[in-house]
Amino acid sequence: MALSPPPSTFLTANPRTNFNPLTLPPTNFNPLSSPKPSPNRCHSSGLQIPGTKRFHLDDVIDSQQFDRDILNDIFEVAHEMEEVEKNSPRSQILRGYLMATLFYEPSTRTRLSFESAMKRLGGEVLTTENAREFSSAAKGETLEDTIRTVEGYADVIVLRHFESGAARRASATASIPVINAGDGPGQHPTQALLDVYTIKREIGRLDGITLGLVGDLNNGRTVRSLAYLIAKYKNVKIYLVSPDVVKMKDDIKDYLTSMGVEWQESSDLLEVASKCDVVYQTRIQKERFGERIDLYEAARGKYIVDKKVLDVLPKHAVVMHPLPRLDEITVDVDSDPRAAYFRQAKNGLYIRMALLKLLLLGW
Repeated sequence: MALSPPPSTFLTANPRTNFNPLTLPPTNFNPLSSPKPSPNRCHSSGLQIPGTKRFHLDDVIDSQQFDRDILNDIFEVAHEMEEVEKNSPRSQILRGYLMATLFYEPSTRTRLSFESAMKRLGGEVLTTENAREFSSAAKGETLEDTIRTVEGYADVIVLRHFESGAARRASATASIPVINAGDGPGQHPTQALLDVYTIKREIGRLDGITLGLVGDLNNGRTVRSLAYLIAKYKNVKIYLVSPDVVKMKDDIKDYLTSMGVEWQESSDLLEVASKCDVVYQTRIQKERFGERIDLYEAARGKYIVDKKVLDVLPKHAVVMHPLPRLDEITVDVDSDPRAAYFRQAKNGLYIRMALLKLLLLGW
């Protein structure tokens, strides 16, 4: 387990408070001389570097791989990346590195933020937007063979797949870092990282928060990953608000209980919102219902964040959403300062810049 880094005050409720200027790499810095991952590397997440308080990041596969110390370290680097993006738009710390994005499912924010992150750090991108249809997968090629081929062209692979567990299979095959960008109804760890980072930035703390998870809790990989991460903090309470057909699965409930997290299912969004620091809304995922469109229609539109919810939401609280949204947050909510979902999406850039930097260059 990584030891805790020195206390830092950079993460506050106001992102511009306690500004810590970034010390940029020297002008003679050459990222090409930095060691790349060994083909015989271990695919674990928190190997501590001997003689340091820092960990070595190999892959990003699921939320369980992170502890609080590792999260603090990643958030520290994400804050540094925010300053790079603002003050050093021509950063070259990843010059000479190539990132391959393999997306077997549609994506806008995740794919573009990863590609933006790589380019803002001076790296290059090889991309397939619809690998399920426009790659050799359409010819029957296995995921493992695809990974073995692509790793010959790139230094890191970002994978979104329609099957739960696909990222772990890719990680077991690859000799370069693999980042899980969402695997079916499984997990979405980089989204969870940016969600927790956003909560810290917006609320000012992670211990002692009350969180309402709303919408499609059965199929939503974002809420599953977030539940795994937020459970690492103290005195957290979670409300689960969803239609009956998309309730949170028992494995997450059991995990929360095992971690000492108080959780409660509720059908009253207004009552829950009045008690929350964060209302985390999600869309009902039509693509997970197959031919049972009747079940989708029964679930859609049952819980909507609108002005009525804002009226009872505490003044310090925020509304978050992994996006895209349909009609589960009305557009008139956007102008309220508690609507944090577009700031949340922007934070995804900084988290993904940090992960790429840590995976390819380390500390």
